[in-house]
Amino acid sequence: MASASTAFTSLPLIDVSGLYSDKSSDRIAVADRLGKAAREVGFFYVTGHRVDGEMRARLLDQTKRFFAQPVERKMDVYIGNSTNHRGYVPEGEEVLVGGKRDKKEALDLGRDLPADHPDVLAGTPMIGPNQWPDLDGFREDITAYYDAAFELGRRLLTGFALALGKEEDFFQRFVTHPPSQLRLLHYPFDAAAEDVQGFGAHTDYECFTLLLPTAPGLEVMNGEGAWIDVPLVPDAFVVNIGDMMEVWTNGQFVATAHRVRKVQEERYSFPLFFACDYDTVVAPLDELIAPGDTPRFEPIRAGEHLFAQTVQSFTYLRERLARGEIVLPENAKALSSFGQAARHDAPTGKAGHG
Repeated sequence: MASASTAFTSLPLIDVSGLYSDKSSDRIAVADRLGKAAREVGFFYVTGHRVDGEMRARLLDQTKRFFAQPVERKMDVYIGNSTNHRGYVPEGEEVLVGGKRDKKEALDLGRDLPADHPDVLAGTPMIGPNQWPDLDGFREDITAYYDAAFELGRRLLTGFALALGKEEDFFQRFVTHPPSQLRLLHYPFDAAAEDVQGFGAHTDYECFTLLLPTAPGLEVMNGEGAWIDVPLVPDAFVVNIGDMMEVWTNGQFVATAHRVRKVQEERYSFPLFFACDYDTVVAPLDELIAPGDTPRFEPIRAGEHLFAQTVQSFTYLRERLARGEIVLPENAKALSSFGQAARHDAPTGKAGHG
């Protein structure tokens, strides 16, 4: 069954508290709503989670402290000094197709794996230690938020599994130590900004994204190719389906394209890109392929897709690629090869924003 992505005009709001219930009927009820939203929209709000407000407030406070530092201090943890794509992303490091610069800056973090972890020893891209700024309590507060958001992601995976007719723990084997990235994003106040498209249409590379924004600007594309505004909802995460879930479900779940408008007000945004383990081979589930049909997607190695898309999005990685220091995986896809952006031939851009 192909995706039934609709001409929606707003995003569904789903209370996921039932996923924490001991009653299977409660969990199944939430899963049904998740499945419907993933098939018809690919974007939805989540409430009833257990990422508490105090923890989210500390995340914002620490992020403001980091970005308030002088540029030279932030460059102490420049992402280009990292071997596993962790650290500070200054203005202009990510460049849109067409060469446009933007005003945002970021700090990219992930699961802090030790130097003796097998994947680190093997030199697996996107895996390893973070570069932490020298700020009291920063590492502790950000790690606590990462862990809580990641646990919410695991809960959502159980709901997606149920929605697909699988056992609740079906996807858990694929998320033991994934390169799930947390981005701390800062869009400074810009009095000259016009309320127009700021970042091109894109999908996210991973399974799904858990986003906390502090100001408007996000837009998503509906099934007819129209752009729909995503207003803030108090205490809610914005969740969107990514490339890997689109492949796993043979296109039933849609990796909905989205973009960020340029707005004048200062904006912080916190996407956790929930990935599966680097070596996971993602292919359409057999039971989601109709008898006599062929799969809509070829198998894809999750980490290689993430790495290839990232290399194509960052200046320092493109420079390493040009020098022959790194190579793209075989059969690497171009940016925005999934979702509505591909289906409607929307202007493409880099992914990874929110």
